[in-house]
Amino acid sequence: MPAQRLPMRQVREVLRRKHACGESERQIAAAIGISRYTVAEYLRRAAVIGITWPVPAGLDDAALEAQLFSPPFTPREALRPQPDWPRIHAELRRPGVTLMLLWQEYRAGQSEGYGYSRFCDLYAEWRGSVSVTMRQAHVAGDKLFVDFAGQTLAVVDPATGQVRPAQVFVAVLGASSLTYAEVRWSQGLADWVGCHVNAFAFFGGAARQLVCDNLKAGVTAACRYEPGINRTYQEMAAHYGTAVMPTRVRKPRDKAKVEVGVQVVERWILARLRNRRLFGLEEANGAVRELLEALNTRPMRRLGTSRRVLFESLERAALLQLPPEPYAYADWRRCRVGLDYHVEVLGHWYSVPHRLARAVVEARITERTVELFHNGSRVAAHLRSPLRHRHTTIPDHMPSAHRRHAEWTPARLRREAAAIGPAAAGMVEAVLRAKPHPVSVAVESSPDVGRETSPLRCVTGTCRG
Repeated sequence: MPAQRLPMRQVREVLRRKHACGESERQIAAAIGISRYTVAEYLRRAAVIGITWPVPAGLDDAALEAQLFSPPFTPREALRPQPDWPRIHAELRRPGVTLMLLWQEYRAGQSEGYGYSRFCDLYAEWRGSVSVTMRQAHVAGDKLFVDFAGQTLAVVDPATGQVRPAQVFVAVLGASSLTYAEVRWSQGLADWVGCHVNAFAFFGGAARQLVCDNLKAGVTAACRYEPGINRTYQEMAAHYGTAVMPTRVRKPRDKAKVEVGVQVVERWILARLRNRRLFGLEEANGAVRELLEALNTRPMRRLGTSRRVLFESLERAALLQLPPEPYAYADWRRCRVGLDYHVEVLGHWYSVPHRLARAVVEARITERTVELFHNGSRVAAHLRSPLRHRHTTIPDHMPSAHRRHAEWTPARLRREAAAIGPAAAGMVEAVLRAKPHPVSVAVESSPDVGRETSPLRCVTGTCRG
C-alpha cells in the first residue's frame, strides 16, 4: 500500500532544518524518521515552486499541500515491515524462547513479512553488525545535551513547611562541556521548557541541536524512526532556531555527554548540599549556582583547563544568537467548536468565526492570551480571562442575525424611544416596568484582543441565526 504523506507541520520542519539550520538530507531524515529520498523529494518539490524558509505568511497548511502535491504524489512501493531486532535479541535470552516462536509472532502481526529462512538470515546479519561503542566528536555549538538527574534534592516547601524532593535539570554543551543545572519541583512540560529557556540565557546562545532522552514532557511518541515531539517543546526549539534530536529508546550512550554531566553534578553539587537545609527553590538554585560556578571554573584533570575557558575560547562564538525576547511558554490543546461557535479553554469560553461551528481547532494558551488555529491559520485571538463559566465573544465572529439580536438591549430601546419623542419613551418605559424579569442573554463582547466590555443584556431569550 502507498505510504502516507507527511503532515504539513513536518514538511515545514524539513524546510526549516534545511534552510535555517543548514542540515544535510541524511540528518533531516534521521531526525524526522523518514527516508533520505523522501526528504530529497520534498525539498525538490519546494524548490520547483520557489518555497524555502520561512514559508510565506499567507500560505497555510492546506495551500502548501496543494502546491507541493499537484499533480498527486505517487510514492514508491513500501518495503516489507522490518522486525524489531533489538527486542528479538533480548527475547532470545529468555528460557524456552526460540527464533521459530519469535518468527511466528512476527508473522502474526505482519502477514506480508519475511519467511522463516530469510528471517533467520537477517537476524544473523544484524547480530554480526552490532558495533562497539563509538567515540563521538563534538563540534563547537552543534549539540546541547539535556536531562534530569536521577537523584533529587531535599527542599523545604515554603507553602507547607514539608520537605519535598526537587528535580535537578542538567544541560551540557558538547564541545566545551560547560554545565548548567537548575532545581525544579517537577519534570513536567512547563518546568522542562522553562529550564531550557534559562539554560540558553546562561550560555548566552543556543546550540543547533537539542539531544534529550524520551521523557514524556519532550517526546510524545518514542520511536527510533519517527519520534513524536511535544508541540510546545518543538515550538520552543523553533523559537531559538534549534532542532530536537531524541535519543534511541534505552540507549543512554547516545547522550553520554549529559550522563557524565549528571554524574558530575551529583558528586560535586548535590553531595555537598546533602546536609544543608534549603528553603524554597530560590534558595536552592542560589546554592546550586555557587557550586556550579566553581565546577565550571575548576580545571579538568585530563585537559588541564576549565570548562569555562574552553567555552569562552571555543564555543561561545559558535552558538546561535538568542532571539530578542525569550520564549513565552504556551500549551497546545485540540478543541471542538460548539454549536454556539465558542471553544472551552480552562473553564472559559472563547468565540471563533461562526463558520467553524463543529470544527476541530487548536488552542495556543499563554499566560496572557488564547490563540485559536484552524488548518495552521490563526482564526481568533483573545486576552486570557480568569473568569470561569463565562463567555468572551468578538462581535465579528457572530452571524449578522445574532449581532442584531445582541444589540437590542433595554438601554438601546430607551435610547431609540427617546429619539422618537417623550410619548414613545414613556410607553417603552412602562412596558419595561411591566416586565421586571425579562429572559436575558449575557454576551461578553470583546471588539479586539486588548479590550473587554461589560456584559450586555437583551429582552428576549431566543436568538436564531
